[in-house]
Amino acid sequence: MNKTLLALLICFAGFQTAILQAQEFQVGLKGGINKTFGGEINSFQSTQAELPPATYNAEGEIGYHGGVWVQINFGKFFIRPEVVYSSLKSRFDFPLKPAIYAVDELSVPVLVGYNIYGPVDVYAGIAYKNIIDATLEGNEPVTDTPQIVVQNTPLSAQIGAKVEFGSFGLDVRYDHSLSSQESQELDIVRAEYGVNRASFEDARLNQLIVSLTIKLWDSENAGKKRRRGGNCYF
Repeated sequence: MNKTLLALLICFAGFQTAILQAQEFQVGLKGGINKTFGGEINSFQSTQAELPPATYNAEGEIGYHGGVWVQINFGKFFIRPEVVYSSLKSRFDFPLKPAIYAVDELSVPVLVGYNIYGPVDVYAGIAYKNIIDATLEGNEPVTDTPQIVVQNTPLSAQIGAKVEFGSFGLDVRYDHSLSSQESQELDIVRAEYGVNRASFEDARLNQLIVSLTIKLWDSENAGKKRRRGGNCYF
């Protein structure tokens, strides 16, 4: 049997076992904003003869995200897998005109947490990242590969805290890329930016993520709600 398939089957079986053994099982939605950090471009050729080579560090812009989550509770501990789509943006202030560096990604965090007091939880974990698209305004690929390589390792580390009141919650976390720095040559063909040859010295993006969450279903309360009104718990 294919080793990858076998590993997936083992993980699925383990996940089902965890659900059966859990004291409480929850499902919900999340959405919010993210601010990026990181990104560095070195310019070594300019459209303006008087402009010397320079280093440009990205300024983080506000992006957005949305997704679904599942939380499996074991007393005060919990496991929380998620599937999240994120739109990330940073700005490079080139000499003549700023250029937006935009990344769309699909991430699957798997978090382990602990309830420290009442509605307050802390957690940490690993997120698998799949880059859907990555673009820099004004950039024309030097090679046949059109997409900027944002990461050479599809993983990031996450740590954060959340607070929940009833069905609603607030989640704040930091996402740190586990990729290594990788230089990529850029060809910025539009003279309006003031740069036409450069290298993307660091395309990695870290994030501060703020989410609002809503609990759609809770195994602990579902039975009680059905007995009263015959509907699912919200």
